[in-house]
Amino acid sequence: MLSRIKEILKEFGFTLYTKPYQLNIVGLRSKDVNSNSFDDEIHVFYTKDDGKWNYHIFPATTDPGTFWLNNPTYPQGTAILAQGQNLNAYSIGMHRGKYEALVQVKPVTVIRDYDRDSILDFKNGIKETGNFGINIHRAESTGSTKYIDKYSAGCQVFKDADDFYAFMQLCKLHAKLYGNNFSYTLVDFRSMRRITLKRVVTATTIFAALALGWIFTPKVYEHT
Repeated sequence: MLSRIKEILKEFGFTLYTKPYQLNIVGLRSKDVNSNSFDDEIHVFYTKDDGKWNYHIFPATTDPGTFWLNNPTYPQGTAILAQGQNLNAYSIGMHRGKYEALVQVKPVTVIRDYDRDSILDFKNGIKETGNFGINIHRAESTGSTKYIDKYSAGCQVFKDADDFYAFMQLCKLHAKLYGNNFSYTLVDFRSMRRITLKRVVTATTIFAALALGWIFTPKVYEHT
């Protein structure tokens, strides 16, 4: 999985951090457009002192819950974080003044879901860039949460409290070494499929061309 994620970052021209304990935080959005379930993942990976990679996968949501889709606080609709890399857009801070989390400190781009239904609109909404409080935090304070409900109005939310605690310990180590700034990358799961399909199509085309004799060594002509 790590190699596939790294390929996707390269494909989009996103930054990959390779210094020891400098975190790569990547949200992987499910292809499911039904809301209110923790069907996405947050991948966290980094190198250790010996150069080897450590890799964690945490169940999460990258989408708002049904409650806020049906009851948006903005007239334009509830925010869905758009795919992309948000460089140094997050810092350790207080989520709604209650507990430590990664809080948004620089503008990010969201898609406003204006339909007021339970279906996530990734293509038809209006894009908007700004500071919207799209934080990275947990759901329940203990245990594992079953439904998103009010826990996300666009935030990136961990399903399990213990996972979030482990994540924050990694963030604090990162902050100690590199400062209190973090990049967050969100990738649509369908992008992984597109890259895989692209590689298959390319390999198939080359194979077919070789079979038909379309690829050959060009002749070199001398000019007199």
